[in-house]
Amino acid sequence: MPLLKHNEIVPDTWIALDSETPLPDSGDVIVPLGRFVKDKNDLGRRRNRLGVRLGNTDKPEAVASLLPELSVIVLPFPAFNDGRAYSLARKLREMGYQGELRASGNILPDQLQFMLQVGFDAFEIGDRFPLETWRKAARQMSLAYQRGLFRRDPEADIWTERHADAEPWLEQPHAG
Repeated sequence: MPLLKHNEIVPDTWIALDSETPLPDSGDVIVPLGRFVKDKNDLGRRRNRLGVRLGNTDKPEAVASLLPELSVIVLPFPAFNDGRAYSLARKLREMGYQGELRASGNILPDQLQFMLQVGFDAFEIGDRFPLETWRKAARQMSLAYQRGLFRRDPEADIWTERHADAEPWLEQPHAG
């Protein structure tokens, strides 16, 4: 499946495994959370990077102690109207996770900005929409009214942030 990162399609070098597939001798692997917990010792002996796929009902606290060991966390969107992964992503970033946070499943270009706002930085996109549609979605909105983790100043109001680089005498407060 194509992987969108930084508005470009990049190769997905990760090997996604289910609960039963034997571990390959080499390569970066993504495993379901249950397998990660069960096979932690075997996975820990590998020299390659590790990733985990959480389910929508998994609690972020379940991986809190594992965050430093994980290079990627994949969160599912089984349906476009199932937003539980938004909450999981935000919580993982608040817990200090710095690695790749990947959206998987039924994601749409019009949801891209919301996903970026909560901390997603990689997207498994299908061939349903062309790359230019995704690029356009990434450019459509650069600021949000909600205070959040990924703004220049999380405590600033939206008017101040939108006008941070403007000359003060050229801007009017009502121009917001």
